[in-house]
Order: sequence, then C-alpha cells, then structure tokens
Amino acid sequence: MEADGGADPRRGIPSVEHVLSELDPGLPHGVRADLAREAVDAARRGVIAPDAVMPRARERARVLALELLGPLVNATGVLLHTNLGRAPLGADAVAAMAEASGYTNVEYRLPEGVRGSRHEHAGALLARACGAEAGIVVNNNAAAVVLVLATLARDRAVLVSRGELVEIGGGFRIPEILAETGARLVEVGTTNRTRRHDYEQARTDDVALVLKVHTSNYRMTGFVSSVSVAELASLTGIGDSVIVDAGSGLLDENTPWLRERPRWLRDELGVRQCIQDGAALVTFSGDKLLGGPQAGVIVGRRALVDRIKAHPLARALRADKVTLAGLQSVAFAYLSGDAASIPLWRMACEPVDALRVRAEMIAAAIPGAKVVDTEAVAGGGTLPGLTIPSCGVAVEPGSVNEVTARLRAARIVARVDDDRVVCDLRTVDPTDDARLTAALRFAIVE
Repeated sequence: MEADGGADPRRGIPSVEHVLSELDPGLPHGVRADLAREAVDAARRGVIAPDAVMPRARERARVLALELLGPLVNATGVLLHTNLGRAPLGADAVAAMAEASGYTNVEYRLPEGVRGSRHEHAGALLARACGAEAGIVVNNNAAAVVLVLATLARDRAVLVSRGELVEIGGGFRIPEILAETGARLVEVGTTNRTRRHDYEQARTDDVALVLKVHTSNYRMTGFVSSVSVAELASLTGIGDSVIVDAGSGLLDENTPWLRERPRWLRDELGVRQCIQDGAALVTFSGDKLLGGPQAGVIVGRRALVDRIKAHPLARALRADKVTLAGLQSVAFAYLSGDAASIPLWRMACEPVDALRVRAEMIAAAIPGAKVVDTEAVAGGGTLPGLTIPSCGVAVEPGSVNEVTARLRAARIVARVDDDRVVCDLRTVDPTDDARLTAALRFAIVE
C-alpha cells in the first residue's frame, strides 16, 4: 500500500502485448516486441508518463520503418543520386533479376551439361556492345580497378598523371588503391598539365601499366592539358598496357541509341572510343551512365581479361546472379538499339515542355505552388559542372524544415533552393506524380 494512500501510477502503464499489437504490422514481430518493451520499461523507470508509452513506441516504429531500405520518390533533380541508389532500373531489368532469383545457369553450360563461368553472360555481352574482345563483371568500379591492378601490376610501377590522382566518394583515393594492390605509383606531369613527353621520361622496364583516370567527378579549366588515350596507346614500350578508368560508364560517346547526342554530355569519355583508340582494358560503373544495377565492368583484350578472371580476387569481388541478370538485360537494350528505353536515358532526355505540363498539373492542386525552371544534374560523380534544363514545382512554406520532413515521412526527397522547397520532375517517374501531389499538398496544408 502506498504511503499516501494513493494508487500506484505505474498501474496505468499498458502491457507489452497491448503496445505490440498497436504497432505497424509491417515490421517483424521481434522488432515490434523490442520497441514495445523499450517504451514500457521507460515508463516503469519514470522516464516517461504512462500515457506517453503508446506515442513513444509508435514514433520509434515510424522512424525505424523510414530507416529501413525501401522505395522512394527522387524529386531532387539528381539523376544518379548516390544516396538514393543511383540509376533506377527499368521493367525489363527488374523482371530479369526477379527471374534469376531462383535457380539459373549462372555457372552451368546447358548445351554441354558441364560447368561454365559466370563471366560468359553479361560480361561478354557488354564487351560486344562496346566493341571489346572480352569482359568481366565485378561488384563495383573500385573493385574493377583493384582487380586489374592486383592482377597486372603487383610489385611493379604504374604511371598516373598528377592531374588524375582523384578521390572518389567515401574517401577512396587512387594512390591508396594502388598501394593496397601492391602496385607502385609513379606520378607524371603536373596537377594541371601533363604531356606525352612526361610519360616517355618516366618509362622504365619496371613499368607495368599506364593508368588513365577519367576525371568524371571534377573538372579543371584554364591552363591545362592532358594526354589522350590514343596518344598513350602510341607510346613505344608501354602503349600496349594502357588502362582507362572510364568511371561513368558511357558505352558510346556518340549515343547511337538516341536521336541526337545530348549537349550536357559534352566531352564525356565513351568506352567504345577508348577501346578503338587502343586501350588494353577499360573499367566503368554499371549503375551510372550505363543505367544498370551496381556493378563494375572490365572490358578489353581477351588475354588480359582471362588473366583477371583467374586471379583469386576475382572470386571475392564477383557479382551475384541477380546483378548479372540485370546487366544482361541492359546489354540487350544496347545491342538491340533500344537503350533509350532505359529509365536513366528516358528521364534525362524528356523534353522540358513535357515536364512543364506535368508541373502545371501538380501546381494547380497545391495552394501557393509555382511552376519553376530548374537545372538537373547527372550526379554520382558524373559530369561535374554540367546541368540539364528541367522544370519542377516550388513552394515557399513558413518552415522549409517541416515541409521537407513531412515529405521524407512520405518517402519523397526534394531539394531546397533559396528558402523554397523544389520538386524537380526530371527525376520523378510520371506514375508518381499523383503521389507527389498528395504528399506536397498534405505537407503544405498541415
């Protein structure tokens, strides 16, 4: 009995079972049970009041559900947004990946009934699509570079222009990657100017490779110069060992799958052109301008690709069957001339007038919304400083943070420009327009 004769307030605390039953059934039972117990324990310790148990547990469940991996609407105008999964996949690629989720002939040759290689499918088709002799797929482009260097340059020198010693996302730097593979970096030229003569002077019997790194994530202007792939390939003694890290994965700089080459691509390096100009190997990403799932691709001379396939790291860095199926579908699109149907290219090339029509319909349903001209970007470390004309919807709320938070709660990510919340339609699928409209209206009205 209480000293003051009053009832114990803890008797008003709901049971764990009752709290659990009220939480989002989309979360696993064990997760909901932990959230319920945490809220009930907080009340028992006097940290929160009994009537705060349910709101606390629901809020924790809501936040956890948002933190888990799931689909969202990208209204940022960044086509290859690294934080949002880079290139979206099309229906054909998704279907191919779903079909590959069961048993597949990933390492089995059906005609002969013998063991095969996982490199005989997507890698070979992508090589064909860019005019190379052979190809191999690994889990990302950084892995592709590591595998090439470990196979061909361990304990030997690699020539790299000082202007190409890049750092990619996450703090990975070319010098550090070379060091981890056992290769020895030899810097040539200066930060802003590297000439053919610089490579010739650095040439020794210990040089295994010349690594040309496409500066896809930054741009230098002014008093600059660099050596082309064709010039490097013509160097006596080392021209047969030119490796190009093309990064962005533009399969052909002429973009024959489009009616005309987009201006915003400007001087972006094409994988096909690197091969034609004499590169021994080219590495690139699968989920950037190629428009496929996350992967790293190595294409080039068959003898070198065969050596890479046999390296022990090839197994550690290999892609899984689902990724290979998605890339095979993407390769089909390029080989059939139908790559314009890949979501990345469809979104990137949609006429601004078409985006404006959509924006006007959305803005008409939202109090105070305005149609605005915007500038989208490729993103993903691709085409720095270059923009794509676009159109979207902007609102000027009292609190930008509150509106963007409400949009995120609806799994929609927008951007903020000059105290305005801007939804760039360049990266929004037309089928999501109604969802965006409803969420934006709710975020403003509430």
